[in-house]
Amino acid sequence: MIRRTTVVLLVVIGRCIAGSSAERVPIDSFSAPEARQGIAVDAKYLYAVDNAAIGKYDKFTGNLVARWESSDEEPLIHLDSGVVVDGTLYCAHSNYPGRPMTSSIEMWDAETLTHVGNHSFGIDTGSCTWVDRHAGHWWCVFAHYETKGGYEDKDNCWTSLVEYDDKWRRLQAWVFPSEVLERFGDYSNSGGSWGPDGLLYCTGHDLPELYALQLPKAGSVLKLVEIVPFGNEGQGIAFDRSTPGDIYGIIKKERRVVRGTLTNLKRAAFTRE
Repeated sequence: MIRRTTVVLLVVIGRCIAGSSAERVPIDSFSAPEARQGIAVDAKYLYAVDNAAIGKYDKFTGNLVARWESSDEEPLIHLDSGVVVDGTLYCAHSNYPGRPMTSSIEMWDAETLTHVGNHSFGIDTGSCTWVDRHAGHWWCVFAHYETKGGYEDKDNCWTSLVEYDDKWRRLQAWVFPSEVLERFGDYSNSGGSWGPDGLLYCTGHDLPELYALQLPKAGSVLKLVEIVPFGNEGQGIAFDRSTPGDIYGIIKKERRVVRGTLTNLKRAAFTRE
């Protein structure tokens, strides 16, 4: 039986916590024009991701501190969710809704938001929608759609999770269970982040919920453990590894960043590889 766990979402718009740095608590919701596709987070900042722009925000005040925009030299058109690892922001990128589908991982210096590199997949197994780092490896999802941007002969059941080594060599891959694919509707997996409990949490395009998944002991289909209500309305998500249990998402139609706290999880600290 699939369990339903609650994510407590505290929404206090524009709230700031005064006092010493030890007393500072991240605000729970704030407006960010770039909050359209994805989100990334580190100990001090949030990175709201639009198709062709990224806004870096102080997560304790909601103030914008840096911004990057696409240009002729860096012609990115459809960025998605990412992760900050060792001072570098990694984001998924694709040519959605173009065909054939092409994808890459784009990289920025997290301090300055200067674009510093990329890894191109070219034409791969779908449209890359998110990237995360877990257990010493890279993890990406390549989406397929039953609507704009998809292939006529491939519906969203072709969406796959792929594990890579440090040189972006493909190691393993899995597909999503039918219960989750149905909840994706005509779209696919939009965001994903490994949680402090060792589960992979994923989102669809618009439903306010997370899908907690496990790698299977046998076979190639991810196991759905529980469905977690969350006030994010799909799109990108990111766990805050500096505060295990905190998770960030976006409300696309409002261009808003939101913070939630998972309950009924083991709160043990874990180390980002």
